[in-house]
Amino acid sequence: MNFQSLRSAWFFNTRNDLLAGLVVALALIPEAIAFSIIAGVDPKVGLYASFSIATITAFAGGRPGMISAATGAMALVMVSLVKDHGLDYLLAASILAGLLQVVAGWARLGALMRFVSRSVVTGFVNALAILIFLAQLPELTHVTWQVYAMTAAGLAIIYGLPRLTKAVPSPLVTIVLLTGVSIALGLDIRTVGDMGALPDSLPTFLIPDIPLTFETLAIILPYSLTLMVVGLLESLMTATIVDDMTDTRSNKNRECVGQGVANIATGFIGGMAGCAMIGQSVINVKSGGRGRLSSLTAGVVLLVLVVFLGDWVARIPMAALVAVMIMVSIGTFDWNSFRNLREHPKSSSVVMLATVAVTVYTHDLAKGVLTGVLLSGFFFAHKIGQILAIQVEQDDARGCRSYTIYGQVFFASADRFMGAFDFDTPHRRVRIDLTHAHFWDITAVSALDKVVFKLRRKGAVVEVLGLNQASATLVDKFGVHDKHDADTVLNGH
Repeated sequence: MNFQSLRSAWFFNTRNDLLAGLVVALALIPEAIAFSIIAGVDPKVGLYASFSIATITAFAGGRPGMISAATGAMALVMVSLVKDHGLDYLLAASILAGLLQVVAGWARLGALMRFVSRSVVTGFVNALAILIFLAQLPELTHVTWQVYAMTAAGLAIIYGLPRLTKAVPSPLVTIVLLTGVSIALGLDIRTVGDMGALPDSLPTFLIPDIPLTFETLAIILPYSLTLMVVGLLESLMTATIVDDMTDTRSNKNRECVGQGVANIATGFIGGMAGCAMIGQSVINVKSGGRGRLSSLTAGVVLLVLVVFLGDWVARIPMAALVAVMIMVSIGTFDWNSFRNLREHPKSSSVVMLATVAVTVYTHDLAKGVLTGVLLSGFFFAHKIGQILAIQVEQDDARGCRSYTIYGQVFFASADRFMGAFDFDTPHRRVRIDLTHAHFWDITAVSALDKVVFKLRRKGAVVEVLGLNQASATLVDKFGVHDKHDADTVLNGH
């Protein structure tokens, strides 16, 4: 890598990347601890994972400026594995998930993102914004008035300071000032240290203590497959969102490989599998982070803070971090989607709302996005299926009837294609002109076979013409109307 390319990837935004990375590191700490608790492991497992994943994806990832670490979506997958088999099996599952992600990247599965519609992305974003906000509510219920005052003051600084200066990210100022106030006044409010013990040593290399047998593989493989899918889905969706926020493009296949390499390495230092985090990525972008240096800074600073400055970090009030996350929630939500509910097609609105509803209800991003993708596919197929016209011409003198097909014939329009033919009125000759049609799948080929066979049983001579090259190839390979007579096929021979 020459100096110019090194500078364009790492040092084109040095000051902002360093400051943004510091903000992200502070915000990562309580979340990494919380996700460790969800998974049922020691807080250091999530903290080591966040350090490792953020640092490695800074080099290997395909989306500069995106933050990857331990996440709640991945932690939820691990709960039963940890409960039933222990930490070592979790580490092994994380390593295997990473290997599968690397294979997915080599297989160029990142290109599958083109099948995710804009409505699904909007629903994904809005659902995450809601989940981020809901995750803050436990810190704001059954608490003293000082917590509300600190949170309100934090939001005032976050939104007010940029009106005066943007030299320093307002979330960083919020965390530093509110921590100072809390310490100076001796406020009895919840702090980062109350969430769990911070590690006091650097991570070390270790090999999971598990038997290398097919029985072990049978245990961890289902979890690893789920971790792979959830991790890549959340990472690729987040990469798309950061692409839009920064008006840049990212390498989705490289991101798959980068996430995999990070999870493999993380499993060998005692960390849990992770993926991209939309909340922290939004914090990074809004704080000015754009390059790989911001991700590297977040990871390295996180480790330094928890290992060497743990006593100070433990005194950060949760109210300050809640204010930052509320800012993230507000900034993440696509407020224009309310207006678009009236202006966009109803099918798009249904897809967006369904994605939000399923994601928020299940707290499972994969299920929400899968619902949106399936609905998008259904609505698209239904819409394209309606683009089918059939012109019928009758020549009584010759006893001939001609059908000219216009449009797309596939599983969603095959019934309409068959329904356009008159099987009750006998004709000596039937002509099916497919010059202006395209056959897409075996359902369409099967429909053509059925039409030809039914017409032949009525005594008609059927002529099929005009198939384009792609359709003709499909019909030649899977069609049977030109290979067998009607009686043979209908009798199942």
